Amino acid sequence: MSEDPNRATAAAILPLVGGAGNVTSVAHCMTRLRLGIRDRSLVHDEALKALPAVLGVVEDDTYQIVLGPGTVARVTPELERLVEQARSHPEPAPQPAPATPAAAPGAATTAEQLADRGAALKARQKARNATPGKLFLRRIANIFVPLIPALIGCGIIAGLNGLLTNLGRLPAVVPALAALASGFMSLIAVFVGHNTAKEFGGTPVLGGAVAAVIVFPGVTHITAFGRHLSPGQGGVLGALAAALLAVQVEKKCRAVVPAALDVLVTPTVTVLVTGLVTVFGLMYVAGEVSTALGTLATWLLAHGGAVAGFLLGGLFLPLVMLGLHQALIPIHATLIQQQGYTVLLPILAMAGAGQVGAALALYLRLPRNRSLRTTIRSALPAGLLGVGEPLIYGVSLPLGRPFLTACLGGACGGGFIGLFNQLGDTVGSTAIGPSGWALFPLVKGGQGLATTVVVYALGLAVGYVTGFLATFLFGLGTQQRAELNTAPDSEAGAGPRSAARPATAPPVPLTPP
Repeated sequence: MSEDPNRATAAAILPLVGGAGNVTSVAHCMTRLRLGIRDRSLVHDEALKALPAVLGVVEDDTYQIVLGPGTVARVTPELERLVEQARSHPEPAPQPAPATPAAAPGAATTAEQLADRGAALKARQKARNATPGKLFLRRIANIFVPLIPALIGCGIIAGLNGLLTNLGRLPAVVPALAALASGFMSLIAVFVGHNTAKEFGGTPVLGGAVAAVIVFPGVTHITAFGRHLSPGQGGVLGALAAALLAVQVEKKCRAVVPAALDVLVTPTVTVLVTGLVTVFGLMYVAGEVSTALGTLATWLLAHGGAVAGFLLGGLFLPLVMLGLHQALIPIHATLIQQQGYTVLLPILAMAGAGQVGAALALYLRLPRNRSLRTTIRSALPAGLLGVGEPLIYGVSLPLGRPFLTACLGGACGGGFIGLFNQLGDTVGSTAIGPSGWALFPLVKGGQGLATTVVVYALGLAVGYVTGFLATFLFGLGTQQRAELNTAPDSEAGAGPRSAARPATAPPVPLTPP
């Protein structure tokens, strides 16, 4: 029997990150395997990038290996098992990864050098992002990322249920599908509270307990600020605030309560104090904020949809670089909870379309740069599915101007989606996480499903075409194009994945576009 490919991938990754002893944590999000690394010098970047299953590597607060949707969820548990097995047996100390030599001055620009530039840009941006505010946003993102699989699954079931309802098919199954689709969303506050407490150093179940009061039907008997509360009021924002408060109360209690009484006093005080503050304050305030966010998003797209879409689509990639995009995750979750979908995600997804269009233009403009063209060919399938790191850090960002023309493509695609929102053909997503073509099963809007799908598809097309034309016409200066096209085949013989990833070599100065 042939070996499980996911286990084989995990087995190939483990020694290249320094072995089990060098791994402090293993987790994953939608597309990335996230590893805590003890000694960065033991990681063999280039060998990792050359693995067939690896789409790219990104160094952030954790070492992130891009495997793509689906694959990452299968490889992660296999790697966890291998780490646990390896830790139970002694292993030889790994050797530090050899440094990649810097490119010789005056050498032709290849995809490997572009990867080096992308790595340098990523490292500089990471240092700039290490501010208290951005680190806090990153922790907020860590709360919601584990919820994405459930959001996607329930979102697709909701779409299937809507389709069956419209067609009048399987009437006996429709109520069951409605329950499956809505059950998680009705209790999402509890999961947010649990994950918040876990992320910020509290007891997870206490975070979930104080957040559970938000969705408890009995809150209708409670009056705050002269109004009766309603179940779910405050939503994920209220749950987030309640759990953050619970963590602080719990820590204060543990600092003063004797150890013999801790098991009785600390949980009771934490739930009591935080729960009372939640029902008599946080639920009302968070409810007002949530309502205001939903109203603002609806108003912006209804009255200035094209302009708002243009700005959001064009600025999303810079927001990602600055780490500010993580602030949008609670807003997405709030809109999904309120309206059943987020109108922002399809607009932001246009940024990836601009990247794809820009990459196609570079592929045609640089016929002699075989290594860069190989990089683009290998990264395009992932880019079409919304995994943009290989194209961003391996192609467009190191070149400079193509990154801007890609942003222009995203802006035009976002403006197109925003215009249709303004005209009443709302396009939203029932879950967060997927992008590009992977978003099609999750689209939902104010009109029929067919109309919504067509509008989203046309938005992608606008992003592709605009990103392509802008990059083809203005993305490369004459000197830069000549330099990139002089790369001989002997220097471009890297494998299809070797150059699309950030590397650790010293950066090569960017050629002015």
